[in-house]
Amino acid sequence: MYSVSIDGFSVVNDREGTVYLTGPVGFNFLMKFILDWKGNLVQSYWDGNETNWKMIWSAPNNNCEVYGTCGPFGSCNYLESPICSCLKGFEPKHWEEWQKGNWTSGCVRRRALQCEVKNKNNSEDSSKEDGFQKMELMKLPDFAESSSTAEDQCRSQCLGNCSCIAYAYDSGIGCMSWSKNLIDIQQFQSWGKDLYIRVAHSELDHHEDRKKIIIPVIFGFLALCVCLFLCCTKMTRRRGVKRKEVILLGDRNAVHMEELPVFNLDMLANATSQFHEDNKLGQGGFGPVYRGKLEDGKEIAVKRLSKASGQGLEEFMNEVSVISKVQHRNLVRLLGCCVDKEETMLIYEYMPKKSLDVFLFDFGMARIFGSDQDQANTRRVVGTYGYMAPEYAMQGRFSEKSDVFSFGVLVLEIISGRKSTSSWSETPSLSLLGYAWKLWKEQDLSTFIDPFILNPSTEMEIRKYMQIGLLCVQEFAEDRPSISSVLVMLTGETTSLPAPLQPAFTDKHASFFKMCNENREAKSTLNSISITNLTGR
Repeated sequence: MYSVSIDGFSVVNDREGTVYLTGPVGFNFLMKFILDWKGNLVQSYWDGNETNWKMIWSAPNNNCEVYGTCGPFGSCNYLESPICSCLKGFEPKHWEEWQKGNWTSGCVRRRALQCEVKNKNNSEDSSKEDGFQKMELMKLPDFAESSSTAEDQCRSQCLGNCSCIAYAYDSGIGCMSWSKNLIDIQQFQSWGKDLYIRVAHSELDHHEDRKKIIIPVIFGFLALCVCLFLCCTKMTRRRGVKRKEVILLGDRNAVHMEELPVFNLDMLANATSQFHEDNKLGQGGFGPVYRGKLEDGKEIAVKRLSKASGQGLEEFMNEVSVISKVQHRNLVRLLGCCVDKEETMLIYEYMPKKSLDVFLFDFGMARIFGSDQDQANTRRVVGTYGYMAPEYAMQGRFSEKSDVFSFGVLVLEIISGRKSTSSWSETPSLSLLGYAWKLWKEQDLSTFIDPFILNPSTEMEIRKYMQIGLLCVQEFAEDRPSISSVLVMLTGETTSLPAPLQPAFTDKHASFFKMCNENREAKSTLNSISITNLTGR
């Protein structure tokens, strides 16, 4: 189990034969562990609102969590096929069984260790000493022997003992070593320990020789690719090859963008059943989004610019230029666009499992911002109130620090489990930022933190994230950290962070949002009728 799930708990076996689990003091919700009829250990907590038990963890989750699946000296990775493989320097003990998917017999060493040869032949050839193969992010084997040896001496201690076949070091346990079969080893993806396996000198030589050959070849290949790319670019410029361009919004507004598939309006109308209300997925500042299905069966999401929207050509082109250049598995892909008379639409891939905003209250507005600018002004403020920095919402000034403010609001939302526009019965006049600031000054962080993530073992870490969030939402942009500094704070282990100042929008946030909405409505309902003054000739 992850340490966060077991910290503070202990198993008690009394003299009467009863075994039970005790939790830490101050644990404020009910939890139970059950061993079901399938042999699965299930952890659940009591949801008082829905009056039922909800599962939060179970084991085993996959075949790698079954004890000894890959046998001695075998490593298990459930993301690979087959899931079992032999450690470096080892091979299957029974090839036929291994090929059939029976890995329990495990693996054996390909070449004898040098220390074993010395013991047999009394040889003192130190030029072929054994070495250690490092394996990262591993679940350590069972039956470790621990000692208080320092980390820098752990390796030499194992190397000097011929019976030591592997070692690892953990700050909480100390130096660990193994002298028997290594069993129940698993490869993790994001957390685990470094395990050092003792292998013969010939195995190390073979590995190093390959590195000496492969690395220069790779660098040479990359250099060749760079040269070819530069040559092709130069030739393309000389020939004057131009990218395809799409002329948008008639003759009066000619806007050019990189090559992008263009969809026919009739095709999109048929795919969405003439933009029927039943196919409407949602509504944003840009306009409504409809679910559609093309003739080939592919599902799409059509984002249609609303005539009543405060956004227009600039925002449309900005979204095209940003999204079309970004390719990431966690971001929706822009498939194309449609510009036909007064219709302007963007076509995205359809997300059957919904968007992240369903779970994290997302918001959005990609500002048009030059790569050589550090700040800019706009006459049209668009976005979601509650996430907008004060200098942008009030004066139309935006910069990188405006995004830092929005990020800070998100951090505080995640920690509290509340939206930025939420209110509290005991302090109805405070916004999320004001409530966070009040409890921060009173050192009452447990009241602010979502009970679902509140845990004595992680309280200090959550306190750090809350401090980072408050630093990001400070009223003046120059007081907020840069996004690179925020990244260092989040990933670094330092606990020395600057003290935050009072954030913006702490009091009377409701009246501020009302004022902003009234200003927006006033601007959108101005009478456009002109007045002509008549004068005699």
